Amino acid sequence: MNIDELLLTVQRPARYIGGEWNSVRKEWTDGKTKVLLAFPDVYEVGMSYLGMKILYGILNGRADCLCERVFSPWVDFEDVLRKNKISLFSLESKRPIRDFDIIGFSLAYELSYTNVLNILDLGGIPLLSSQRSDEDPLIIAGGPSCFNPEPVADFIDAFVIGDGEEAVGEIVDVYKRTSGTKYESRKKLLRELADIPGVYVPSLYNVEYNVDGTIKSFRPKEGSVPEQIEKRVVKDLNAAFYPAKQIVPYIQIVHDRIALEVMRGCKHACKFCQATAIYRPWRERSKETVTALAQEAYRMTGYDEISLLSLSSGDHSQIKEMLEALNGVFKDKGVSVSVPSLRVEDILTKLPVLLSEVKKSGLTFAPEAGTDCLRRSLNKDIDINKLLEGAEGAFRAGWKRVKLYFMIGLPTERDEDLAAIADLIYAISDLKRKVDGRNAHIAASVNAFVPKPHTPLQREPMETVEALARKQGVIKGRIRSRFIELSFNGLEMSYVEALFSRGDRRLGPVIFEAWKSGSRFDGWRDHFRYGIWAEALKKCGVEGDFYVTRPRPREEILPWGFVRLHS
Repeated sequence: MNIDELLLTVQRPARYIGGEWNSVRKEWTDGKTKVLLAFPDVYEVGMSYLGMKILYGILNGRADCLCERVFSPWVDFEDVLRKNKISLFSLESKRPIRDFDIIGFSLAYELSYTNVLNILDLGGIPLLSSQRSDEDPLIIAGGPSCFNPEPVADFIDAFVIGDGEEAVGEIVDVYKRTSGTKYESRKKLLRELADIPGVYVPSLYNVEYNVDGTIKSFRPKEGSVPEQIEKRVVKDLNAAFYPAKQIVPYIQIVHDRIALEVMRGCKHACKFCQATAIYRPWRERSKETVTALAQEAYRMTGYDEISLLSLSSGDHSQIKEMLEALNGVFKDKGVSVSVPSLRVEDILTKLPVLLSEVKKSGLTFAPEAGTDCLRRSLNKDIDINKLLEGAEGAFRAGWKRVKLYFMIGLPTERDEDLAAIADLIYAISDLKRKVDGRNAHIAASVNAFVPKPHTPLQREPMETVEALARKQGVIKGRIRSRFIELSFNGLEMSYVEALFSRGDRRLGPVIFEAWKSGSRFDGWRDHFRYGIWAEALKKCGVEGDFYVTRPRPREEILPWGFVRLHS
């Protein structure tokens, strides 16, 4: 069957053809370890993920290794593959994915778990780690969701907890030392992988449960296996690998620009923020390094936008000087510099250069809550008067749209806090009338609070779907303006996200049942079907509220408690 002809029958065939500018195609020889990087979502999403680009560059930089890519096929192409009995294949060489030695999944969000199973199944690889033979690829995973790896422990051979730049090379070294082309013993390989700092091998641990369903004990099966896994940290970000030679897709992707990580970690300590917790410590790239990397990335890709990526870019110690240097280099080349994740005080006091130089497509603030009292309880340090002052300054400088992020269902939240969200939205929109007599367009995103592992609020319950729906109604009832666009994440989607953020390895069968019943692309609102998940929970005898809406006492062992963030 001619795959090129089949691709003409699906949406966006460019998702599957490979051959993009700067992609790497190495000769398939016995001396090379073959690694496949898998992202469990569509090409446009996965190709926007910087972590995957970093690992692709590192692995293909080794002479003894080749690295290729695969993404979740959209439902139309999955149908083509299954009907024609074609294995899912890599983009670079079009080889079946089971031909690779190692398949590494990037788990960026919990609602991608059924896509992991689908990729494995489309490649003819046993879904359960326990059912794989020495002839099957080693299945590893890394990314933010791996800070609670337990819900997918049945399906993954080994997890990398934390930064992967150094660990990925160590995994390849162990693979080559243990096995050569095909490893003699999967069990031996897994045991040696467990000796790598930051690598967690679920099959080497036993979990016991109390009568009430809580965890009684979590212990290694062998005394030499570490009891806790300490996350990997790249200490010197300035010296860390950055992929200046990034792949340039044929089609538009979600973040279709140069993403240049200027800082990792965050100096703030918002109690709800998992990224703040898991990406510590705070590390910077210098102005000189960033400027040199930006020039090289532009030369290699030709992109006309550079995004300075971090959790809080304005906190960089050289951000003003860095922007001045970048604007000086690129002002005559038609290249814009965007700075996401800015705090209002950065725009107001630190970065006046932004008001005249950067792209004015939209401005984003994240107040998170409507009142100062609730924000203080979250350690979200925002002076609302400065926010209003900063927004007005931005409108005077030419911005026309503002995006705001809020959460509902926060601990101690009252209806007064919900009403204050609507009041703040109106206050910001009205500010533009002082500038030009017209209201600002406001896009306000209101999401349910999901207590995340490793945060100070990790033991808090999530509110019920019914309670959150009522709170949504309070906000909707107070918004009556065509200039204000309210959006709410699906509450049932948030419920499933919380289930897998806070769950343990007993959820593996639930994921399997949901996948078997057709669950795919759960992070896409038009594809998410809560009925499938409800039925899977029922069939597996699992009570979702046990994980989601139940508070966790301080003495309770948490499913992710074996992961250490600090030495």
